[in-house]
Parts: sequence; C-alpha cells; structure tokens
Amino acid sequence: MPNGSLPPELLARFREGLAIPAMPLALTADRTLDQRRQRAVIRYYIDSGAGGIAVGVHSTQFEIRLPQHGLFEPVLQLASKTIDSWPPRQGRPVLKIAGVAGPTSQAVREAEFADGTGYHAALVSLVALGDASDDELLEHCRKVARVMPVIGFYLQSAVGGRPLSRAFWRNFCGIENVIGIKIAPFNRYQTLDVVRAVCEAGREREIALYTGNDDNIVVDLLTEFRITDLSPTRSVRIVGGLLGQWGVWTSTAVALLKRIHQITASGNPIPSDLLSEAIAFTDANAAIFDASNRFRGVIPGVHEILRRQGLLAGIWCLDPALGLSNGQREEIDRVCSAYPHLTDDRFVRENLSRWLED
Repeated sequence: MPNGSLPPELLARFREGLAIPAMPLALTADRTLDQRRQRAVIRYYIDSGAGGIAVGVHSTQFEIRLPQHGLFEPVLQLASKTIDSWPPRQGRPVLKIAGVAGPTSQAVREAEFADGTGYHAALVSLVALGDASDDELLEHCRKVARVMPVIGFYLQSAVGGRPLSRAFWRNFCGIENVIGIKIAPFNRYQTLDVVRAVCEAGREREIALYTGNDDNIVVDLLTEFRITDLSPTRSVRIVGGLLGQWGVWTSTAVALLKRIHQITASGNPIPSDLLSEAIAFTDANAAIFDASNRFRGVIPGVHEILRRQGLLAGIWCLDPALGLSNGQREEIDRVCSAYPHLTDDRFVRENLSRWLED
C-alpha cells in the first residue's frame, strides 16, 4: 500500500469518530525545535488513546513554513517517525493528518511531502487564497485530493477564516477523495451549513464530520442533526473532534468522547450532568484560547497548560512577540481550580519521565 493512503480499517475508525489533538510546536528558549519534548507530547497523545494526531496545523504554528525557520519538513518527519515507533500503540493504528497551506502550488508540494512521509490525509487550509472564487477554491482542493485523501476545514474568521457558502460545501462534498470535514467556524449557522451540505450531497455516510468548534465541543458531539426537508429525511452526527483544545488534557478528552459515543449509541436521554460539563469545557477553553482577546493568546495558552504539566519547557512561540495576554494566566489559574476533573495532571505525572526518554 503506498504511503499516505488510508487503510480500510483506519478509514472505518475515522468514520466512527476519533479524538484527534492538534499538535503544538515544542521549542527551546532560543526558539529552535525541541525534539525531545516534541516526542514527549506525541507519546502523551498516543498513550492518552488519541485516534489520530494533526501536525502542521494552526496549533503547530503556520510560521514553521517560513524560510528562516524551515521547520515544516523536520516537524512532519519527527512526528511521523515518533508515531510509528512508540511501542505502547500495541498495533493500534494512529491516523496521521498533515496540515497543508498556502497557494495551490505550495499546498500540493506539502501534500506530496506528507504523502511520502507516511501521512494518511491532508487538512486543507484555505486562508492563503484570500478572495478566490468558489470555483478556484474547489479546484485547489481537487488538486490536493489527487495527491492524498482530504479533510476540509471551515476556519473561524477571528484567526483568518472566511465565510463559505452551503453551495461551496455541497460542491466540495462532490470531490471523490474527500473523507471528512473539520467544522470550526465557531458559529452555529455556519456549522449547520456544512451539515446540510453533506446531507444534500448524499455523502453523510462517507464524509465524517469532526468538530473544531472548541467553544461548543460537547453539544456538537451529542447532537443528531436531522434534515427533514430532504426526501427522505437525512440525519448525521459530528462523530469526533479535531481540536486544539484536545491538545491539552487529552486523556480526559478521549474519555469524554467514549462516554458520548456510548450515550448516543444507547438512545437514552442525555444526562443533565453532561450538559453542565459542556459549559465547563467552554469556560476552560475561553481561558486557554484567550477568547476575550480575540484568541491572540491561543497558542501560548495551550503551551502554558503543557508547561505546567512538564511536557513543554516554556511557552515560547516562533514569533517572539507572542505570549499570554494580560490576565490570561489568571484565567487559566481560575479554570484549573474550578474544574480539576477536566485536567489529566495525575496521568501526566505518572508517565512524564517515560515520555521524555530519548
């Protein structure tokens, strides 16, 4: 089987729903790649039970592609090798997703490199295409899909995304090699646009929907979307999460998704405590992602949680000016104190030395 193709058993698991953290970038104080701690973060995700890992995405910092850093290829290589070589997987396949970005020529090159490095699918960012027409966006996605399976990405406007119509998503679903969509507009109307488009295209059993709405994780996963004005009525669920929020407290996220799958499969009423948990997760995410400052501190916020646990040595970003916003540290203190059950500090403490081994 060629590199980058999706084995049938892994595609089946992807369609059932996985917890997929978006990987942050581990840096030293002089802002070079900290390979030891990058491996530790990946091992942590695997041992937490994550079904996949997304690399080269927003959480990994898009600046890894800049010539002065030259980190895109080294980071993807390190992550792929670490996933493949970590023994506690015990034969459990881990889906490797590569973020691809830039204009079409760059995105195709990145997809080709990811395919050759053992990645299974490309998460396609459309940020660099600016005001391109729907037809141009679709052709961009088709060219990447000729290289490897594609996961669409509806990104929120606060971090560079643009509105995308239901017609765009319906046509996107017509691309043969599309296997999923990460829905992350942080907007209920736009989330519903994607859900309707997949159903209107008749591909709701083939294209897996994943929440990237870090502000509404639990409700997204609990909801059965019923499109009653189609004949016959179609229904679909958002089956998993591909999330920056799940880049921290990952073992808790895996347990949450498992519980939600059990509840939705049973057909029993949704427990009221889980709806309360939905608000707790949103409150915690608001602090970590720095929502009150239009997400300026989102990447340092993720780093801060991992730093406190000992997985990262610091919160350094490639941009020296990027750090926690005023008051963000105190907000993180507050949610960690208010919701200790959302954290997985004990799990990390018990395994950290093993993950940090060379």
